[in-house]
Amino acid sequence: MSHVGVGPRAVMRSVAFLTAGVLAVPALAGCTSEDPSGKPLAERDVAAAARTSVSDGGTLRWAVDSVPDTLNAFQSDADATTTRVAQAVLPSMFRMDETGSPVRNPDYLESAEVVDTEPKQVVVYKLNQQAVWSDGREIGAADFAAQWRALSGKDSAYWTARNAGYDRIEKIERGASDLEVKVTFSRPYADWKALFTPLYPKDVTGTPDAFNDGARRALKVSAGPFAVKKVDTKGDQVVLTGNPRWWGEPAKLDEIVLRAVPRDERVSELVAGKLDLAEIDPETADEVGLAAGPPRDATGTPLMGPGGSPAAGAQGRSAAEALRSWAVANGSDEEAAEEEVLAREERREAEAKARRRQQALSGFEVRKSLEPAYTQLALNGADGPLADERVRRAVARALDREKLAEAVLKPLGLPAEPVGSHLALSGQPAYADGSGALGEQNAKEARALLADAGWVPGGPVKKKDGEEAAGAEKDKKDEEEKDGKDEKKSEGDDDGTYIVGEDNKNTDNKNTDGRNEGDRNDDDGGGDDAKDGADRESGEKHSSGKNTAQGGAPGAYAPKGTAAPAGAAAAPLAKDGKALTLRFVLPSGPGSETLRTVADRITDMLKEIGIGTEVSKVPDESYFKDHIAAGEYDLALYSWPASAFPATDARPIYAKPVPAADGSLNVAQNYTRVGTDQVDQLFDRAMTTLDQKEARGLLRKADSRIWAAAGSVPLYQRPQLVAARENLANAGAFGFETPVYEDMGFLKKGAHGSRPSAPASSSPSS
Repeated sequence: MSHVGVGPRAVMRSVAFLTAGVLAVPALAGCTSEDPSGKPLAERDVAAAARTSVSDGGTLRWAVDSVPDTLNAFQSDADATTTRVAQAVLPSMFRMDETGSPVRNPDYLESAEVVDTEPKQVVVYKLNQQAVWSDGREIGAADFAAQWRALSGKDSAYWTARNAGYDRIEKIERGASDLEVKVTFSRPYADWKALFTPLYPKDVTGTPDAFNDGARRALKVSAGPFAVKKVDTKGDQVVLTGNPRWWGEPAKLDEIVLRAVPRDERVSELVAGKLDLAEIDPETADEVGLAAGPPRDATGTPLMGPGGSPAAGAQGRSAAEALRSWAVANGSDEEAAEEEVLAREERREAEAKARRRQQALSGFEVRKSLEPAYTQLALNGADGPLADERVRRAVARALDREKLAEAVLKPLGLPAEPVGSHLALSGQPAYADGSGALGEQNAKEARALLADAGWVPGGPVKKKDGEEAAGAEKDKKDEEEKDGKDEKKSEGDDDGTYIVGEDNKNTDNKNTDGRNEGDRNDDDGGGDDAKDGADRESGEKHSSGKNTAQGGAPGAYAPKGTAAPAGAAAAPLAKDGKALTLRFVLPSGPGSETLRTVADRITDMLKEIGIGTEVSKVPDESYFKDHIAAGEYDLALYSWPASAFPATDARPIYAKPVPAADGSLNVAQNYTRVGTDQVDQLFDRAMTTLDQKEARGLLRKADSRIWAAAGSVPLYQRPQLVAARENLANAGAFGFETPVYEDMGFLKKGAHGSRPSAPASSSPSS
């Protein structure tokens, strides 16, 4: 199961109010080029082909996760399939390019630009003169105005999921002609290109009743290359057919059938020939890849493989096992021979079935890229140990994000680089690696932060019924050793503990955390580099008394002089009679193996600094609603989609929670419950400036603040694995780009689509 926080952009993120604050943010680290946004880590993989190479006609059977409950993308129960349908059948003023940036869609727009900023921001849209709805009516200002009124938030009769941006519009009117739409904003809005995508006809948005119920199971009027033919809830499919009034390049396909197929059933449907395109898990990708691989040599005798090597039978049977089976089946023990003959027959049937399965899959190939979404570790800062920023930072500093990314992406042949931003992905204009505000992985610094927060190894843990006391109360022997500790100090009153910022104090070849030098290199990143890193990150006190560090924020690091007790590498930590144990909530479904693997590695990393975890596996259907959104977790793994409009879309995810009228806490989509006034202020400024360079700078500063607060830790960009028929063109792993539905189709005989030779990979940042 895919645990992306939310689905389509239209319902992706709501708006949260912000307050003013003051900001001091360090320089961004991790990139030496003038443009820190970099390039996308992987190209799209869609078997791109010119339209002249694609046949006319045919039906594309495309697996999706569900038949949507609504076709209205602005309602709260819209999902990813809602977005898929909207992209194919409705106008979009802007679409995403290969870098995840919005670009004008010429099928609907001749131009769109800000024509005035004073006294008000004014945007004029010039529509394609051929753009019409499927009922023949021109697309025009009336449709824009109806959608604005429905989504402005001023009329509660409209059941909308969000009003971001639309609430800043003052009025919409006809321009110089019927093809011009003039939009005047009451407040400046940087992300104006996010609006009116998708655009619904006024028939849907004109009244609350039409908006709430008129587009849930049908779209009678559309304006894309396809139209909705039917939503078949019994057959678990949505059927799209060509729009006869479409004015652009005609759709190559006759129909697109979006079939709801569970992830764990997709390989069977591929084998049965019932699908042409399906997003799949890594295990299925391995099977499809093997089936599509080059045929193996068939030389050699039945018992010998190519080159005279023993030939393995189906299902991993060795030549020796095959020989033994033959001997038993032809031996003198009639009962054993009969049993073996039956077993051999069952194996032959299984082998034949496996060959048929492989043959069926041989017509498919795996197209792979990186999804425009990233997986993060969320740390619930509402209460418990993680309410202390020092503990959150210690958890974050314990993680080797490169190893976690490699564990997921390297086996798939995809670039394994950790994500450096909460607000954008590599290649997007707003991207910059802001992780320097947190600091690199460093177990020594993490233990120092925990010590400063009062979590120490061997601390007293209160007894439970039937259990012996733990920690310093374990037995009298500990007390006796404690009584004599003053006599055992090393020369110069040096007790061998690690003092942050005093790495060179020890001169007797004793390391600072109670381990041998050789062991220390393995855990802390190795030798002098790790030591130098700790020196840099420990910081120094300024005249204000606040501690700062290179690449950090005031108060972000353990104060100079904080002791990290010797022998703390793996000793469990305790404070006030309680052990430092965090509840790690994970989904239990069959599609979440990757998340559980990552969680196992994170658990091991936390154990190295003395933090224990209690893993709780819960049903997929309750994972988000009952645990993440409800705040019933300490640690959790889930994903957020990337946005071309982070000032608008990321704001409710990181806005500081505020008390609601009923006394509860309004967290919007900030499920970590961690936020600051400064981050809110930066989002507000980024949302109102029309200077794109200034907006990117503000967003990068906000990201540095989010890193410093350590409410969440971005880990890796999600893999996108798609099984596609070999002759299917212009479809597959789209990466950042919006699919071009009218270009999808099946290749003519002898034609070939273009695929990347290898996923793009950027060099490590310096």
